Amino acid sequence: MARKGCLLSGNLFLVLLCGVSAPSWAVPSFARQTGMACAACHTVFPELTPFGREFKINGYVLDNIKQITGIDVDDKQTLALNSIPPISAMLQVSYTHTAKALPDSALPAALAKDGEVLFPQQVSLFYAGKIASELGAFMQLTYDGAADHFGFDNTDVRYAHHLSFGGANANDHQMILGVTLNNNPTVQDPWNTTPAWGFPYSNSSVAPGQIASSQVDGRLGQSVAGIGVYTWFDDHLYAEITGYTAAVVGGAHPLDSTQSNVIHGLSPYWRLVYEERWDRNSLSLGTYGLVTRVHPGNGTALQGATDQYKDAAADVQYQFIGEDHLATVLATYIHENQNLNASLADQFSANPSDTLKTLKLTGEYMYRRRIGGTLGYFNTTGSADTLLYTAAPVTGSANNSPNTSGYIAEVNYLPWLNVKLQMQYVAYEKFNGLKTNYDGTGRNASDNNTLYALVWLNY
Repeated sequence: MARKGCLLSGNLFLVLLCGVSAPSWAVPSFARQTGMACAACHTVFPELTPFGREFKINGYVLDNIKQITGIDVDDKQTLALNSIPPISAMLQVSYTHTAKALPDSALPAALAKDGEVLFPQQVSLFYAGKIASELGAFMQLTYDGAADHFGFDNTDVRYAHHLSFGGANANDHQMILGVTLNNNPTVQDPWNTTPAWGFPYSNSSVAPGQIASSQVDGRLGQSVAGIGVYTWFDDHLYAEITGYTAAVVGGAHPLDSTQSNVIHGLSPYWRLVYEERWDRNSLSLGTYGLVTRVHPGNGTALQGATDQYKDAAADVQYQFIGEDHLATVLATYIHENQNLNASLADQFSANPSDTLKTLKLTGEYMYRRRIGGTLGYFNTTGSADTLLYTAAPVTGSANNSPNTSGYIAEVNYLPWLNVKLQMQYVAYEKFNGLKTNYDGTGRNASDNNTLYALVWLNY
């Protein structure tokens, strides 16, 4: 990551030598490229360790395999290809069971089958690793078993350049200046507190989901394209600014009224983190946010008035990485102010402005990266809106509120570092505004309690 595009800082090597870090993203192509086991970048995939975060910030270019190289007449490198391409595959097979079966989609008085197997839930192909000196990528193509659709998933292409300066020998301070090209706000983030890579790392794609989430909390994934710049100073301070615009993904071309939630113009995203590392510990404090103007679409023209969303978030992450015991605590809070001029005019919203607040707390423990568990709490609250949140079977809100809260308990067993067996239970205190009869048709929040089992294979 530094000279030759892959030298890590002295502090990072000290971390490795002391055994503090262990298992970027959980794909074996990174292991093939670096010659390191998955335990060099992950606690349990896809959660990153300090070394995994460094690997990602440095552009995925650290390598330890034979290179195909080229130089020009000025002795400048013109080619640096891995002799083995960094390709990987992933398979997820899942079972979902809700406390009460969902309504039959065709027969109003009937219920659907109680329990659903997805084989597969997801199949992905990855290019994950070095492209050239200082240039690397994480690119994911995914088949979604529930949607029966194949297309681009999370993608992050990065360029990272190293600078040294300060002091008598000009080596007192280290800085990385980088560029990221990606398709999902926070997918480029090295910490597991932000939405794209936050807990739960996998969940059911067929269980009922809450009625509302903020723009930065997954609503724009794969429907935008962004390019940004970032810096990582002295292995402590990370700062980034990225601009996003709408992107065509599988639907109408050009983008038109058949789409929904379409960005107007350029939407800025910002990120600031300070991380401290000592012994076997690391602690980060951060903030991030997004300001975006959006056309509601859904049959209305993508012109004229827009809705404006201002998301501001704070996050904390603590990790302890021992030889036997690994523990992580994650917390994030997102506040969104919504100015709904377009939705009000198009009668999608009854209020000119609303708010949405999201809190997520997570505690994780793993023993020897083999077996462990996670307990998470989530809480979303927001303004009641009689048009934005309406009654509907399963997915609606009888009292026009987005308020949803509950717990997630999860157990993971990894017989091998690239195989995860997961059992998860989601329990709701409140769902879309109420504890009982939340949708207006007699369904209770606890009816959506979900047992989810997953086999997750990476190769």
